[in-house]
Amino acid sequence: MAEIGRRAACPSLAARALQERHALELTLQRLLSPEAVAGASPAERQLLSYAREAVRLAESLPPEPKKRLRALVLEGLTGEANLIPLFHLLRVAALHRARGFEVRFTGLADGTPHDLVISRGGAEAEIACETVSAEEGRPVLRNDWCAFVDGINPDLQTWLAAHPGRYVLKMTLPEGLKRDALDIHALQRRIMEMLRDRRRQDSAADAMLKLDPLLLAGAQAAVPASALRALFGPEAHLAVAQGGGNILVLAARAGQPSDVAQAVCRRLCTASTRLSGQRPGIMAVFLDDLGRQEWRGLRDRMELEGAVRRFLTTPEAKRISTVSCASRMEMFLMSPPDAVSGGELRFRNPAQPLPRDPVLMAALASSG
Repeated sequence: MAEIGRRAACPSLAARALQERHALELTLQRLLSPEAVAGASPAERQLLSYAREAVRLAESLPPEPKKRLRALVLEGLTGEANLIPLFHLLRVAALHRARGFEVRFTGLADGTPHDLVISRGGAEAEIACETVSAEEGRPVLRNDWCAFVDGINPDLQTWLAAHPGRYVLKMTLPEGLKRDALDIHALQRRIMEMLRDRRRQDSAADAMLKLDPLLLAGAQAAVPASALRALFGPEAHLAVAQGGGNILVLAARAGQPSDVAQAVCRRLCTASTRLSGQRPGIMAVFLDDLGRQEWRGLRDRMELEGAVRRFLTTPEAKRISTVSCASRMEMFLMSPPDAVSGGELRFRNPAQPLPRDPVLMAALASSG
């Protein structure tokens, strides 16, 4: 946590991205004192309830299973990892407990490939929890974008001070920011040479650059971040250099769409073997590193629904009865009773018969 705090305190785009990725850990650290807990928001209290559940779970486990739980905590606080996978597991257990099921952490207690077994009145189902980073489906990785912007930002600030105004530099990257397809340092030099020569365009096979006036008026000018996101869309990568009322926006888009939904299906394909096939099986997927607008876009355009429903028709899905998909929007903003009826997406495999138990049927059936 000291290392996360040190890196998050830097005045850089990478530090802001780190703050977002580790929002859960930073929130828990901030809530260490009773005074902070007393003033916690509903979302923060929900996160605290999962943390307390982890403590209760640890106290109930024998020594070996407790070691597995401690290993999950340490894994989530090592390198670039976070605690989202563990809290996803705790949230899924809380959701099904709220639906009236008995929940057993068989992955921790018995070392089973699946994480949970839920039961009610003799009917049982297995649950495997998977966390998928949206980065797995993006042609421009956020860490690469932050490193690119932080490397050029001092030069952009110097240029902007010498050229007052409001500008937007549009960047189209056909192959993204992949290091094997793009020379990052050469692109940074091209941008600065273009700005210094006051050229409006610079085109090459790996990147097309265009400098235009930034036109924001009225309400847009009052909230430029929201206006820019609405203007360029949820998949664009944005960065802003500003000072003294002057603004230079960098807006980058890849030449190919992101395939976050396909990344989810690739994970479902490899993770389906975690279910035994002896009971109804639920794959509970958590999509991390995903902004609110991008998550809404996946839902509204039905990209995720279409991809998952197609996957459920493949032989690899034969052990899966239901796929559920959630994001930080549901984990941070909704309590378990609320999340039962909204937010989380659920897709049932039509090839799998529904059990007779009505509550188990409701847990497996699609609510969309």
